[in-house]
Order: sequence, then structure tokens, then C-alpha cells
Amino acid sequence: MSGRTEGGATERRPIRASGPKDRSTLEGDRTGRAIIVIILLAIALIVIALAGLTAGASDASFLRAIADWLSHTNGSPAPLSERDRIIIYDIRMPRVAMGVLIGAALAVSGAVMQGLFRNPLADPGLIGVSAGAALGAVSMIVLSGTLLAPVAALAGIYALPLAAFLGGLAVTLLLYRISTRQGQTSVATMLLAGIGLAALAGALLGLLVYIADDRQLRDLTFWSLGSLAGATWAKLAAVGPIVALSLAVTPFLARGLNGLSLGEASARHLGVPVQSLKHTAIFTVAAATGASVAVSGTIGFIGIVVPHLLRLAIGPDNRLLLPAAALGGACLLLVADTISRTIVAPAELPIGIVTAAAGAPVFLWILLRRRGLADI
Repeated sequence: MSGRTEGGATERRPIRASGPKDRSTLEGDRTGRAIIVIILLAIALIVIALAGLTAGASDASFLRAIADWLSHTNGSPAPLSERDRIIIYDIRMPRVAMGVLIGAALAVSGAVMQGLFRNPLADPGLIGVSAGAALGAVSMIVLSGTLLAPVAALAGIYALPLAAFLGGLAVTLLLYRISTRQGQTSVATMLLAGIGLAALAGALLGLLVYIADDRQLRDLTFWSLGSLAGATWAKLAAVGPIVALSLAVTPFLARGLNGLSLGEASARHLGVPVQSLKHTAIFTVAAATGASVAVSGTIGFIGIVVPHLLRLAIGPDNRLLLPAAALGGACLLLVADTISRTIVAPAELPIGIVTAAAGAPVFLWILLRRRGLADI
């Protein structure tokens, strides 16, 4: 529009659009909401962890454990029997701690993979990384007395997580190599290559199962379904540093993953070291996934469900999404573990069955919701 000033000159005024407001204005800044969600997830994790220490066939509870600890400090009679003390301190506590680490590792790995490939369907389990880690771990279990005996003797308690890490790293690097051409990553190629690599790893796993003895076969069958039943302080000491270091690296990837969401060319113009970011992300995911698979077996869908649901709630900013995913993954795995321990008590249902039953419908919903947008 134009208007006339006091001197008679024409003043040009900007024409305001009458259409809908800018999308960011409509949605608003989600930082406040994200902080609230993170705080709620932290509180929920504490509550769920305490429930995990209490739930089980034994009536030993966390409150009685606190009373037992206080009794040692003031010389009062111990309220816990020796049996209950073993259950809480040597069985449930390492199990809960392992569940927190593995749940956080799987969810954060999924969020990093989704940011790296710029697709919400990417997941270490879906594209074969978990299968590669499982192949490495099973190879160490079956061949530790023969072909891999020198490695097992040299690495000691770190042999199993090291083998799982190397297996996951090999599959991740091969997957990235196949799906990337001229600096561009094809999502369709990534998914198809992941299916192929997972099938190849499954064939090799079948061969190892065929040559395993009866004891190894029982262990492998239960382990392949996923479980935290074998958690001990020794295993936690073996894989805990690897998982913790991997989780500590991921916040430094957040800004780069945000830039990468605009495309590799735009990320380079923003100063993001794209190749260095990719290498660090791949190494971190392989380490976290490999260490998790080594002690818990294959646990699916956490890496794809948790980041996607949180992205809907708090937005795609990885600076907030990654810590929220760590808390959300830990909560989900502890809930699944508590269900697996109580739903058929005194027996125990493999935790992979619980996560698959809950995660598969959500994954199908994600796929149907995005089938018109995803490049597949």
C-alpha cells in the first residue's frame, strides 16, 4: 500500500500477508517444554529404578535395604536376612544399573543414527548393526576355547564386549560404505543393505549355533531373546566404561547433527566437519550397541521408538533430544525388565519379547505415518 506524507511525497508501506502465520510462530519455542520433559523423565527414572529394586519374587524392598544400610551405621540389628541382602545388592542393583546404561545406550544410538541418516526409521537393530554385534559376541562365546582362545586370554573380561563392538563397527562401516555415493546417503539403499547384512549375519550365527555344544546352545538361545538376568557387578565393570564413554561423546555431536539435518552441503557451509562427524557418530554407535548386545543380547525397537516419540514431543533439536532419549530409553527398558520379571513369576520372560510386543506396533505406526514422506 502507499500513503501520502506531509510534504506530499508518496510513502510506500509494506503489504502484510493475510495467510497463516509462520510455522515456527505457531509451534513456538519448544525449549521450555523439552526441559520439563527431561525433568519429568529424570523423576520417572528414579521412581522406576526404585520399583525395579523392589519388584520380584522376594519381598525384599528398597526401603528395607535403606534400613539395612542404616543399621550397619548405628549398630542396630539388620532388618534384612542374608538371602534378601544378596538379592538386593548382588542381583537387583546391578540389574537395574545395567538396564539404565543399556536402555540409554540403545535409545541414544537410535537418535544418533536417525540424525546421521536424516530418517526416523534408522535404528541400529533395523539396519543390521545389532546383528553384527551379536555375531561378534556369539563368535567369542562359541570359539573362545578354540580359534579365538588367544584373544579371549588376552582381553579377559573385556573379550565379549570387544568382540561385539568390533562386529557392530564392521557392519556399520560396511553399511555406510554401501549406502553412500558421492557424499550422499541413500535411505533406500541403507535399509536394503541393512536387511542384507542382517541376513548374512544371521546365516553366520546359524552356523555358530550348529557347531555349539549343548551348554553353549542353551546360553545362546536365551541370550538371543534379550535379557538382563545375567547382570553382575563384574559385567557392569566390563561394559560400563564403554557405554558411559559413548554416552559422554554424544552431546558433542548434537550441533553437528542439527546442521546435518539441513543437508550435507548446508552443514559444510555452516562449518560442520561432516566427515569427522560421521566417523565419530559411527564409532560411538558401534561402541554403545556392541557393548549393550554383549551383555544383554538383542533388544529391539528401543532405538527407534523412543527418539521418534520424543521428537514429536520436544522437537528435533539434538541438544535436547539426546539427553531426553537417554532418560527415556532407560525408563522404557527398566519398565520392560520389570514386566518380564513379574508377568510370569517366578519364571522370567525374555525382555526382547516384551520390547518387540510393545515396539512393533509403534514402528508400524511410524512407517504408515511417514510412507508419503519417507524416501523408500
